[in-house]
Amino acid sequence: MKDLCADLLAEYDALAALCATLSPEQWQRRTQFYGWTPWDEIAHLCYFDETGLLAATDAEAFAAGTRALMAEQESGKEISQIARERFGHLDGAQLLQVWRVRYQALVAALAGLDPKARLPWYGPTMSARSFATARLMETWAHGQDVYDSVPARRPLTGRLRHIAHIGVTTFGWTFVNRKLPVPPVAPYIVLQAPDGEAWTWNAPSDTDFVRGSAEDFCLVVTQRRNVRDTGLEYAGAGAEWLPIAQCFAGPPADGPAPGVRAVRY
Repeated sequence: MKDLCADLLAEYDALAALCATLSPEQWQRRTQFYGWTPWDEIAHLCYFDETGLLAATDAEAFAAGTRALMAEQESGKEISQIARERFGHLDGAQLLQVWRVRYQALVAALAGLDPKARLPWYGPTMSARSFATARLMETWAHGQDVYDSVPARRPLTGRLRHIAHIGVTTFGWTFVNRKLPVPPVAPYIVLQAPDGEAWTWNAPSDTDFVRGSAEDFCLVVTQRRNVRDTGLEYAGAGAEWLPIAQCFAGPPADGPAPGVRAVRY
């Protein structure tokens, strides 16, 4: 758990370091993610890092906060609006300072938990390990929106493996979430890690597979790139899956159309 939390903290710190370089104009520049700005991206992460800290330390307070959040959403408010109302009095630099305190406290709380401890969340409970991994994935995904808005090439690290693993393990859920039949065979996944190592999942297959860079795979399953804008090779179940892949919870969502987020640096 401590190694995972060290990776989570490193992912947070990497995005915070980029945000520390943003000008006031860049903080308010619209991204390709629903028109959110980098300010919106960090406010969103900060909001759920706050509620995540409650989930890890005070289940009753988390439950009360969840009821309040659900009531706001039922009144028609989008989560982006709720986050803006929560942090709207802060400019980018001030928001960054608040967020650093929040995520550092969350990581410290998670590091002290048993990896199998159950945490409440929006839906089924999650193990502490899965919770920390999901926070890393979400931070990386929203961070990509900020990197794209600058634009800047993000450094690649072995932390991608956590995100790739979530992508692989949500293969069946992607279809179930859309009320589609799950392919009988999961594709053989072979991804090239940043250090050149091969990461693999599932049984070898010449007919059902996904091959390519770990970065491209993570960009697709987090819906930050259309698969046609990547170098991934895929066939069979892989071809059925990648155009609709979704490694995050919630109702079915569609990634960007081809060319929309084909960022070149």
